Amino acid sequence: MTATGQIAAHGLALQVEDLHVSYGPKRAVDGVSLGINEGEIFGLLGPNGAGKTSTLSAIEGLVRPDSGSIRVGDVNARANPAAAKARMGVQLQSTSFQSNLTIREIVRLYAGLYGVPLTRAGIDDLLADVHLGEEASKRFSQLSGGQQKRVSLLIATIHSPPLVLLDEPTAGLDPQARRQLWDRIERLRDIGRSILLTTHSMEEAQAVCHRVAIIDRGKLLTVDTPAGLIEKHKDDPRVRKVAHGQVTLEDVFIGLTGSELRD
Repeated sequence: MTATGQIAAHGLALQVEDLHVSYGPKRAVDGVSLGINEGEIFGLLGPNGAGKTSTLSAIEGLVRPDSGSIRVGDVNARANPAAAKARMGVQLQSTSFQSNLTIREIVRLYAGLYGVPLTRAGIDDLLADVHLGEEASKRFSQLSGGQQKRVSLLIATIHSPPLVLLDEPTAGLDPQARRQLWDRIERLRDIGRSILLTTHSMEEAQAVCHRVAIIDRGKLLTVDTPAGLIEKHKDDPRVRKVAHGQVTLEDVFIGLTGSELRD
């Protein structure tokens, strides 16, 4: 396995090489390289301010990198951003939709924007598939947090993008809603989507991610499967110092990134 996590048997859905992003004098992303295989769920872990969201924002085309390359499939995202964006579905940390529209109308609107032909019956089938059939006539603000996340994920993937980017998709959800969203993410993987997600949940990373990367202070520290990271770093003195018994992924994370609180 290479530094970017490339596996020869698979194509790459996303390849990021030596990415640098700055906001004024602050370097938010400092030479990050990673590769996401086709059909893979890849987790990006890091403390607050580590560079996770900035990395995703550069991939999504929301911020302009200082340098580095980004390829979405065979598309150079910096040279052809429109084509790259067409291959991506994006769910941001916080998403809001037009307050005067029902959920059914929101789905119709975004399907139209993406050029996806859907009948009313087709829209209702999509909503039923994410357990929102009975909420079709409700407005977004009337939904629970978990229901809002499901709507956001549905909209992000309504054009069947090969690459899906999720920024803390289950933050603030109760255990039942979180498990439902995990199931939805795994179903996307099962139909061939590739998924890059950021999360603060070590449980989530172990439950749904094939591989995870830990990023801190803009630098990529390590990449492997959750079990591989534990095996690789279990004897690191920083990890042993924070472990209580058998080493966990959270111990590895805290050992490598430090135990101080981040704003």
